[in-house]
Amino acid sequence: MRRRIPKHVKQLAVELRKNQTIAEQIIWSKIRNKKLGGFRFTRQYSIGRYIADFYCSKANKIVEIDGKVHEERDRKEYDKIREEVIKTHGIKIIRFTNDEIVSNLEEVLRRLLEILNSSSQVHIETK
Repeated sequence: MRRRIPKHVKQLAVELRKNQTIAEQIIWSKIRNKKLGGFRFTRQYSIGRYIADFYCSKANKIVEIDGKVHEERDRKEYDKIREEVIKTHGIKIIRFTNDEIVSNLEEVLRRLLEILNSSSQVHIETK
């Protein structure tokens, strides 16, 4: 069964793929093509009207890479609503910051693989 993705969401996902942040480029180079523990990831995966940075269907988890904009109050409120909607799909969210990826990539990858392999993970991993 094919997922129905609204045209504007699909177009936005394409644009986001073309304009990845440096941190997204770095992490994508390490997780694409099943490089991390054999887990397959999809970039800019749409869930309803929201787009996740990376999605692993096998683990049913999203990896979000947060920049400074996610620290702003309005954005925090938006992210909270977005997370609630995503959780209704049974998907768990794992968050890392741009700084974590740039400064400590090996630790991020270790933690990510540990989470993906864990069957008793909590809904949202925090920084």
